[in-house]
Amino acid sequence: MKKDDGIDKKDKIDLTGSSVVERSLTINGLKQKTEKETAMKNITKRGEDYSQWYQDVIANADLAEHSVVRGCMVIKPYGYAIWEKIVAILDSMLKEMGVKNAYFPIFIPESFLEREKKHVKGFSPELAVVTHGGGKKLEEPLVVRPTSETIIYESFSRWIRSYRDLPFVINQWANVVRWEMRPRLFLRTSEFLWQEGHSAHASLQEAEEYALKILNEVYVKFAHDFMAMPVYTGQKSEGEKFAGAFRTFCIESLMQDGKSLQAGTSHNLSDNFSKSFDVSFLDQDGQRKNIFQTSWGVSTRLIGGLIMTHSDDKGLVLPPKLAPVQVVIIPIRVTDQAAIEVAKSVVKQLAGFSVETDLRDYLRPGEKYYEWEKKGIPVRIEIGPKDMENRAVVLVRRDTGAKESCAISQIPQRVEEILQDMQSSLFAAALKRREESNKIVDSWQDFEQALKQGGYVFTHWCGDESCEADIKQKTKAVSRFMPFDAREEHGDHLCINCGKKTVYKKRWAFALAY
Repeated sequence: MKKDDGIDKKDKIDLTGSSVVERSLTINGLKQKTEKETAMKNITKRGEDYSQWYQDVIANADLAEHSVVRGCMVIKPYGYAIWEKIVAILDSMLKEMGVKNAYFPIFIPESFLEREKKHVKGFSPELAVVTHGGGKKLEEPLVVRPTSETIIYESFSRWIRSYRDLPFVINQWANVVRWEMRPRLFLRTSEFLWQEGHSAHASLQEAEEYALKILNEVYVKFAHDFMAMPVYTGQKSEGEKFAGAFRTFCIESLMQDGKSLQAGTSHNLSDNFSKSFDVSFLDQDGQRKNIFQTSWGVSTRLIGGLIMTHSDDKGLVLPPKLAPVQVVIIPIRVTDQAAIEVAKSVVKQLAGFSVETDLRDYLRPGEKYYEWEKKGIPVRIEIGPKDMENRAVVLVRRDTGAKESCAISQIPQRVEEILQDMQSSLFAAALKRREESNKIVDSWQDFEQALKQGGYVFTHWCGDESCEADIKQKTKAVSRFMPFDAREEHGDHLCINCGKKTVYKKRWAFALAY
């Protein structure tokens, strides 16, 4: 749970600019709370209005807000600190696999997208297009990057010449724009941040293996080990796959309201794009061949997944490995110099963790507890007069609310134990919730009823796009994936909707989704 887990002990969050630790105003010699502090609102209960609860958690934890630009969001310092944790860990994991970072233009010639017809058809409703620049009409419109396959593969066509150049793998951290009509913070916004990786290979099999390697060794590992968020892995349907892809693989996670969240994707693009952009190489026999490509990415949507997987009616709950502040120390009396000295000594003991000490003198201890609780800080350390008499402090755990007295000399060991247990407990709770909601059905009546109850519904389906559209029209649900780890069921099976004989031996997972 220390630096080796992707957490830098030097990582400190300046909270003096956030709404919960706004600097006080001095009026007539008296310290007054700012307008933001007095405006902290209650959090709607999940069972009453899940959508409003989600928005309330974000607002009270001071993570983000809607921009004046419709469909866009402003990620505030505390929310961005979580994203920085995600970036640092994932970037390290990718670099361990030999992936190198680069950066490509945000503007893409419109003609580039038109080279791959399925690609442009899939993205056309979401595109933002620049037609003027420098006070003049552009000779060719420029698309604001919705994804970078086309602009990157134009470079690949010049960089890759021989089989010796393969495999070629590159990644970029960037922003993308996909025009969103129904924005929702972190989940769906017109502009969002992400990581997108691209690779080039000599064969279709190599591309397939690499796409699955990224999915399993990076995305699944990150979701499980750091986000404490259990995910399914599987293949997307023809109607749900990435525009222009040969196959799309995904990680999907169940949120507390029973809906599925697509948390990351990895695509086998085959040679679809290499044909359009003339990305080829000379093989060992001197024969010119098209390369086979992959692309893969995750985005700030992961923060939405964190919120909806773990948070409760009190506010944000963060897995310790992704918490910008893992421990907050609160002396009950900030005027008590002895308590301040104890706090300083505890900070030194916890040098391997990210720690904040709350010394604000214009808030009561209870108000501080409430604020830090809503920000999801994993462990709170309270230092009171009676505790100090016993050379002890009180440790409070965010996920369970459990309190315990701890000798000052034992704080590092006990904090480490709590953080490790909290990380594993959050994963176990999310997994249990998912498994208990899973349903296997074989009739349309049971299918409809199961979807209303939430969770994943596993059933036989023909895979036809028109059939899937019909299911969506009837139930608002779509196929989420065909699980990799599901057992094959031999024999003949009929589609849950149209009744046709299916070609698949595995059941598909359906769910309502974000």
